[in-house]
Amino acid sequence: MATFNLKINGKTQTVDVDPNTPLLWVLRDHLKLVGTKYGCGIAQCGSCTVHLSGIAVRSCMLTVSTVGNQEVTTIEGLSENGDHPVQKAWMEVDVPQCGYCQAGQIMTAAAFLENNPDPSDSEIEMAMNGNICRCGTYVRIKKAIKLAANS
Repeated sequence: MATFNLKINGKTQTVDVDPNTPLLWVLRDHLKLVGTKYGCGIAQCGSCTVHLSGIAVRSCMLTVSTVGNQEVTTIEGLSENGDHPVQKAWMEVDVPQCGYCQAGQIMTAAAFLENNPDPSDSEIEMAMNGNICRCGTYVRIKKAIKLAANS
């Protein structure tokens, strides 16, 4: 075991875990930040997406020892009151069906829009390509991203 001081959602959190523990399990099991979901465990579905220094990453394959001093933002830390433009657009468009993948979808979309505030349809499709929605809400996801970009 090793002690890590992690910057999570603007606060320093101390955890004592094996250095090879995926960040996903540190967030969920040790810090009780359960908005980040386990989907596939091989970084292919996007349910576990968080921001690492503003970049969307898959927390299921990122070991806690590789985080270092970088800021981690989870869905809980994206906005204090759920009023991030992407979250607001998600609600306005009524994107979620089952909702399981939506935290990862939102985190991917938020990081994407931070770097590309006026994306084309093809840029949205490319950016969101690695996020799987088993309910097939892709049309609503794209519509919400366009709405958030225009807000």
